[in-house]
Amino acid sequence: MSALNIRTATPADVPQILRFVRELAIYEKAEHEVVATEATVESSIFGPDSTVHALICERGGEAIGFAVYFYNYSTWLAKNGLFLEDLYVTPAARGSGAGKALLKHLAQVAVAKNCGRFEWNVLDWNEPAIRFYESLGAKPQSEWIGYRLTGQALLDLAENSSDA
Repeated sequence: MSALNIRTATPADVPQILRFVRELAIYEKAEHEVVATEATVESSIFGPDSTVHALICERGGEAIGFAVYFYNYSTWLAKNGLFLEDLYVTPAARGSGAGKALLKHLAQVAVAKNCGRFEWNVLDWNEPAIRFYESLGAKPQSEWIGYRLTGQALLDLAENSSDA
């Protein structure tokens, strides 16, 4: 089996990134929520104002996984953190070390950038991923509840924000 190669994604990877996003959404039972297109992926990851980064994991020149991440900030630590938005490895490559290699690469990026945290979310039903993450020493943050505004609720709050 050939060695894994993790590299920074380029605009030429946009079609592959979008395929991986769709495959991940299918796995997470949320394919209907994907509205990304090649154009929006390209502009959001590779555009001049992008704050997002992407990695491609290859074996034998074939893309078998990806990761998308960005930096957040902790006021308590007064340091950036690295937030992993998506990690995906193709079903055929799962168990081959690709996921661990991507996470190790990201941990090295976080350490090199002096980040105080490396964080991500996992769906509560995704037991294989939970076991995998915990085997690496990751701990769930059960005391926090995530919140999200999207769609009309986001627009409504933005529109009414001047009323505060």
